[in-house]
Amino acid sequence: MPTAPPASTPRMTVGSSSPPDFDEVYQAHIAFVVRSLRRLGLPEAQIADAAQEIFIIVYRQLPSFQARSSLKTWIFGIVYRVAVHWGRQHQRRKTSALPAEFPDRDATGPMERAARSEDVQLLYRILAGLSEEQRAVFILAELEQMKVPEIAQAVSANVHTVASRLKTARRRFEALLRRQRTLERWRQP
Repeated sequence: MPTAPPASTPRMTVGSSSPPDFDEVYQAHIAFVVRSLRRLGLPEAQIADAAQEIFIIVYRQLPSFQARSSLKTWIFGIVYRVAVHWGRQHQRRKTSALPAEFPDRDATGPMERAARSEDVQLLYRILAGLSEEQRAVFILAELEQMKVPEIAQAVSANVHTVASRLKTARRRFEALLRRQRTLERWRQP
């Protein structure tokens, strides 16, 4: 699925009477939506359809958006619910095979691109080892740099619950990372 070039994030101030323009919202958030769906474990073959469903929901609900949270937080709430629904609907707990290569415009040579691709594949394997709830809060905190109160709004959970899930997810992530590194050392001659 082609992603749009980065655009400025549409802002809606509290008390504003008009919602942001849908086209601006789409341009500013399509890459975030696709990235989040991948990280939440949707198989690559389902990403485009799920993203389309998400933006249909955004289009329908945008006029009633009240800016009680950031637009990104609000959209992630939709992404999360759609991803959970798709995961249950298709009876998949783990991610399917990822593309063999991840495009990296910042990599200077083939060795650097290969190393970055291996790192991304490792990240996805580890994320697949987290529960749905842990994966969602971990992605938002560590990869999207959101604060706990924002995450709580996005996943419709109590702040303390999110903090606990995040603490557990971080521990689980570290344990899975140590395990993967140990396996890699054993495989090396």
